Amino acid sequence: MDVEANSRPLEKEIVTDFRSRQSYGSYLELDALLECQKPVSSPEHHDEMLFIVQHQTTELWLKLVLHETLAARAAFADDDMGKALKCLARVKHIQKTLTEQWSVLATLTPAEYAEFRGFLGNSSGFQSYQYRAVEFLLGNKNADMLRVFDADPAARDLLGTLLGEPSLYDAFWRCLARRGYDVPASALERDVTRAYAANPELIGLIAHVYRNSAENWAAYEAFEELVDLEENFRFWRFRHMRTVARTIGAKTGTGGSSGVGFLRRALDLTFFPELLEVRTVIGT
Repeated sequence: MDVEANSRPLEKEIVTDFRSRQSYGSYLELDALLECQKPVSSPEHHDEMLFIVQHQTTELWLKLVLHETLAARAAFADDDMGKALKCLARVKHIQKTLTEQWSVLATLTPAEYAEFRGFLGNSSGFQSYQYRAVEFLLGNKNADMLRVFDADPAARDLLGTLLGEPSLYDAFWRCLARRGYDVPASALERDVTRAYAANPELIGLIAHVYRNSAENWAAYEAFEELVDLEENFRFWRFRHMRTVARTIGAKTGTGGSSGVGFLRRALDLTFFPELLEVRTVIGT
């Protein structure tokens, strides 16, 4: 049927009676979801809604990042590298969306943020347990971080569990070892409760795979997927730091951190250091 008078009539097959059917809203529980945006400023400041929605959508995406990264780790443990890389490919797309979201928050001017910042108390993105869970899962573990969640037993238990489990990177190296690669014992038997640190003993193996990619394509592809994951995370951290600098300058964070300085130091943290360091070796 053609569009007439700039109006599109409903097709007769379109369902309109949802008294006994599941609807879009009921499936997604939109009534509950859309009731979660509760500004605390008084009088309510217009721009606080942006701040809330930005952070709530970030948490939803982080939930999916955790879901996919846990599945990728399980797939490595099952020697299903194809499934693991498929999960990580999805994570990479989510990361791009998360990074782009900072441009929306950057429309919040310092004067606008100052109108409601005082009402936030000590709440801070630093206290995002899902963000910390992603960091732990990728290998950037810090047992001291658990103290931040003493008042949230479920969050603390999740982080405590991830602290004691192999990271995604640990699972990856164990997978390669089972595939016959000469992965050093230092990579297979390390203390998984500690933050992952560069292991020079892995550089030779990684360089071999890069120099002989045709014969080691699965490992080669996995290396590059992990590098993409790390790069995306660094871009996210950088955009976070720059957005905070643009909005509050050199002020301390609401959660007690030094603010931009603390975020800047995070730019030097790595998940898969050898995959970056090997670039210096290849071609020499």
